[in-house]
Amino acid sequence: MSAQPHSGAVSAAKLRAHAPVFAALGDETRLALVAKLSSGASLSITELTTGASVTRQAITKHLRVLEEAGLVHGVRRGRESRYQLSPEPLEEARRVLNLISQQWDHALARLKAFVEE
Repeated sequence: MSAQPHSGAVSAAKLRAHAPVFAALGDETRLALVAKLSSGASLSITELTTGASVTRQAITKHLRVLEEAGLVHGVRRGRESRYQLSPEPLEEARRVLNLISQQWDHALARLKAFVEE
């Protein structure tokens, strides 16, 4: 007989759906771009490259990955593109991580109760 998952368990399908967001955030450069964009302002590639240890071309590639994951969106204005953070995927990722954290808390509480019996 298989064990029933905890009612608040995160399904494999839900994890798969959020994998692109977690993968995009797993890179230091992309995480730094998200941090810069978290101010709420739309920033150009030139502004996002300032202070970065990578080229403008590399920043552009990282922005494409973030865009594909739904974390940022770019708007073309004349000759430049400006990027803004899309907070919804981050909020959903946070909710998934909170559910996983709760699962661990429940598992540890069950283990503690078992050991103390």
